Amino acid sequence: MPTTTTSAKKHQERWHEIVEDPLLGELPYKVETNHRGQIVLSPHKNRHARRQKRIEKQLDALLPSGEAFQEWAIATTGGTKQADVIWASDERLEEMEETGDPTTLAPEICVEVMSESNDWAEMEAKINLYREAGAEEVWVVEQDGRVRFLADEELERSTLAPDFPTSLQF
Repeated sequence: MPTTTTSAKKHQERWHEIVEDPLLGELPYKVETNHRGQIVLSPHKNRHARRQKRIEKQLDALLPSGEAFQEWAIATTGGTKQADVIWASDERLEEMEETGDPTTLAPEICVEVMSESNDWAEMEAKINLYREAGAEEVWVVEQDGRVRFLADEELERSTLAPDFPTSLQF
C-alpha cells in the first residue's frame, strides 16, 4: 500500500478549502484540482452520467464484497481527481477512510469515462496518478463503449472483475 506523500496531503488540505466554499458547492460541474491546486471544472452531458450509473451498477452486481461509487475524490500528487466510478473492497474502503477525506489511497478500481473534452494525454496522466495512489486497475471507457483495462500493462480483461464486458452498449 502506498504511503501518503506530502504533495498529496497538500492537495487534500486544498480540497477541504474548496469543499467548504459555499459558492463552489453550487457548481453543476465535476470539480478537480491540478498539480498547483487550481480548480478544474468539467461539465458533463447527461449521457456521461448514465454511463457512470450503468458501470456502477454492473460493478456492484459483479463484486458484492465491496462497493462502487461515482465521482469519488482522490488526493494525488498531481491534484485531487474525481474518478468517474470506483470500486473498493470493504477492507480497502476502511483503509481509504483512515487516510482522510479526500482519500490519499486509491480504491482497487478507478474508472474514467471519456467524453468529447478528454484526450489520451489527460487519461494517461490520470492513470499514472491513480496507480501511484494504489489503484490496482484503471479502466478507461472510450466514447464508442470500448473498455480498456490498465494495470502494470494493458490487460485483455480485468483481473479483479473478469466478467465485466470489454465493450459497453449505451
